[in-house]
Amino acid sequence: MADLWSVYLWPLIIIVAQILAIVLPLLLAVAYLTYAERKVIGAIQMRKGPNVVGPFGLLQPIADGAKLFLKETVIPTGADRAVFVLAPMLTFILALIGWAVIPFDEGWVLADINVGVLYLLAISGLGVYGIIMAGWASNSRYALLGGLRSAAQMVSYEISMGLIIISVLLSAGTLNLTEIVNAQQGMWYALPHFPMFVIFVVSILAETNRAPFDLPEAEAELVSGYNVEYSAMTFALFFLGEYANMILMSGIAVVLFLGGWLPPIDAAPFTWIPGVIWFALKVCFILFIFLWARATFPRYRYDQLMRLGWKVFLPLSLAWVVATAGVMVTFDLLPA
Repeated sequence: MADLWSVYLWPLIIIVAQILAIVLPLLLAVAYLTYAERKVIGAIQMRKGPNVVGPFGLLQPIADGAKLFLKETVIPTGADRAVFVLAPMLTFILALIGWAVIPFDEGWVLADINVGVLYLLAISGLGVYGIIMAGWASNSRYALLGGLRSAAQMVSYEISMGLIIISVLLSAGTLNLTEIVNAQQGMWYALPHFPMFVIFVVSILAETNRAPFDLPEAEAELVSGYNVEYSAMTFALFFLGEYANMILMSGIAVVLFLGGWLPPIDAAPFTWIPGVIWFALKVCFILFIFLWARATFPRYRYDQLMRLGWKVFLPLSLAWVVATAGVMVTFDLLPA
């Protein structure tokens, strides 16, 4: 019995506790990201934003969650019930399990695997299936068109994102995310790879179907797209999955380009601040770009979206990989 406890049960309890320590703050962050979005957009448009439910409107996300939880889930008559319900669950779960390899601080990572980058690429590649399933299972033309749009859009921008990540991997010489952060001790990769950092941030806007690339949910022509038939908690899971995916993509950008938990080089007076706080502040900076873009940019046409991905980002990111490899070989900068 002692062996059973020490070998199996105690490690399992530790892993469950670590998972809860990641998931519970993440869910709270998702809830208040919706609040922050409405406040930021309100400020940009010279409005107040939520200010009624609780002091400064701070209880608005809780009220929204309670409303969605208590509403009736309506499933269309012609829908495939199993796939219809499974699709938002898949989207939400994939947005959570990506955090397994993200390091928050030195040693603060659930699974410090040597192929963390490949794991994240696999998870992001699977994310499109939930939206395709929702579009098909809803038995609606609008939902199907939204799902097809999203599939084409996510595949298009994942290619350039993959090439950008290859440039970072060439610089770091590893696929381990913790080692990629440690390789940025002297300089964050956002400086030598600044054009790719900008393209990566724009690409994660498209990857998460956020404005100005929210074509799969275009209200004008697709009446909310792939989630048009969803309500109550099934809609809430899509909503939570989108915002959790925004935070995940921001975390990936911070790890790859902004030094993860590392403070700025000239931040000697602030070295007492824990690394996890630096990580959170940098994630908030990337998330602010998401909100800023939604408040200020008009939606792209679909042909503009595809042209940007295939004719601009793809050639630039491919050329940057070749240039990075050439510079590193020429000047003997390859990692040991």
